[in-house]
Amino acid sequence: MTTASITPRTPVRGTPRTFTDVVRERTDTLAERDAFVFLPDDGQGSVPEHLTYAGLDRRARGIASWLREHGAVGRPVLLLHPPGTAFVAAFVGCLYAGSVAVPAPLPTDQGQQLARVAGILRDSGASAVLSTGAYVPLLEAWLASVALPRVRCLATDREDVGDPTSWRAPDTSPDDLAFLQYTSGSTSEPKGVMVTHANLLANEAAIGRWAGTHEGMVVGGWLPHYHDLGLIGHLLHSLYVGGLSVQMSPLSFLKRPRRWLEMIGDYRVEGSGAPDFAYDLCLRRVTDEQLARLDLSSWRCAPNGAEPVRADTLRAFVERFSPAGLRREVFAPCYGLAETTLLVTGADPATEPTIRTVDAAALEQGVLAVGEGRTLAGSGSARECEVRIVVPGTGTPLADGLVGEIWVRGPSVTAGYFGNEAATADCFGADGWLRTGDLGVLDAGELFVTGRLKEVIVLAGRNLYPHDIERAAQSAAPSLTRGAGAAFAVRSGRAAGAAGAAGAAAEAVGVGGSDREHLVLVQEVRLAAVRDGDLRAVATAAQIAIGREFAVPAGNVVLVKPGSVRRTTSGKVRRTTMRDLFLDGSLTPLYEVLEPAVRDLVSDATDAAVSS
Repeated sequence: MTTASITPRTPVRGTPRTFTDVVRERTDTLAERDAFVFLPDDGQGSVPEHLTYAGLDRRARGIASWLREHGAVGRPVLLLHPPGTAFVAAFVGCLYAGSVAVPAPLPTDQGQQLARVAGILRDSGASAVLSTGAYVPLLEAWLASVALPRVRCLATDREDVGDPTSWRAPDTSPDDLAFLQYTSGSTSEPKGVMVTHANLLANEAAIGRWAGTHEGMVVGGWLPHYHDLGLIGHLLHSLYVGGLSVQMSPLSFLKRPRRWLEMIGDYRVEGSGAPDFAYDLCLRRVTDEQLARLDLSSWRCAPNGAEPVRADTLRAFVERFSPAGLRREVFAPCYGLAETTLLVTGADPATEPTIRTVDAAALEQGVLAVGEGRTLAGSGSARECEVRIVVPGTGTPLADGLVGEIWVRGPSVTAGYFGNEAATADCFGADGWLRTGDLGVLDAGELFVTGRLKEVIVLAGRNLYPHDIERAAQSAAPSLTRGAGAAFAVRSGRAAGAAGAAGAAAEAVGVGGSDREHLVLVQEVRLAAVRDGDLRAVATAAQIAIGREFAVPAGNVVLVKPGSVRRTTSGKVRRTTMRDLFLDGSLTPLYEVLEPAVRDLVSDATDAAVSS
């Protein structure tokens, strides 16, 4: 039996010793060229920010001198910046100092994000915080409030930061940490992935050979700089090849999706990627009048990843924007994760993506077979790494065409989780193989990602994927926001009804006599529907659609206001978090229909919380 495994196409050869060496070489040879352009929100009279390679080098040397003076060499440094060029200077400043950059979202007054950043700060043990002058006073007050007043803050957008002339090159090796990439926590608490210089160089080389990047190439995007695709794909890869990176803020894109596409035309961007929801948002929000003014003829590589790639999105986007010069083969579905630095597999950007229609019932049983019921988009072949499909829990390799856990091995697989030996051993301890926690299947050398191992819903012996259930419901009514639902299962029975940690543990292992799995969908509703629509009819339409497509009871639908469904920084739905919020009664429904046993679960949890 042939095992489902992909071997590398070409080995990584001739790479520089560290990423710092790459940046220094680029700044020497491309000094007066623009390295970065940042486009502020329009409508306020702002002009684009430009940062040349020489300017980047000068600012980074000053920041590095300050970090060295304040004892941050070899230590984590937290980067809390709004979108803009100041972040790039701070990141390169950490490289120049031999410090370990820790990109993170700028804390706001949102409790969830504040708690996340405070957790990152404590977990990393950061010795300093870098930001901009507008935010440093607020950050100093925040650090004092979380009992960390001794952490120094520096505004990296000032001209007088440190002494660039006193800078000296750090003694950095390939195995030293370049930065910590904190995972977005779609199924667990965030953890700091340790990315070494060797990991980063290997993955940048793989990206370059996959996408055919070159010196002078223009890449562009709007993803956050603390997101792995935004950081490694859009910012650092441009430095790696000696290109130009054009950036805008995530908020600019979300408010006016057309600006992303306008940027591609205005700056002749060749490479720009995003999660699936971004392409879908452009489909829904770009008008015919705006489309007529677009020029997408320069765009030749559009990675689509970070969440399930929907075949209908690929088709609709190409059909909609081909009049603007978009080529049919521009889409390059890919698969990657922070634990592999970024890229694992990618479809050939010179050919149209692989779309496969398969037997849905067979897929539920773990077999990829030609048929009807579900359409999958391939994520391409392995890029200078090995990919294997195994039986979850045992690691036994599976043959082509069988669904299992995706394992990865290669030079881009990172060094583990910072300060977390148990999690490192669990995910990285399989003889060099990384256990991804993702489910997929290999067919003719191409990877098809089917879901997350922890999120699979098992009903009546069938494996159902939550994003399929969400898609079916969202297609039933235009008032349901696409990509803003969370499907999960809860278990009723004696164990599930028990309060406290013991009851939760019993539920997790499935004991308790009369246990039964119940499907729950938490789904956002568009504001217009909240004001004018019949929410009962909307919930019923979702139930009918799920029941018709999957032949399972859909007795539990919770409709919530926009913004209620939690997401990671890359836009992935945090289904585990939504399940927890549902069970502890923390959601505020606009309308809900629940089976009695499920309503009792929520009531018992609420009563237990009140009594404690």
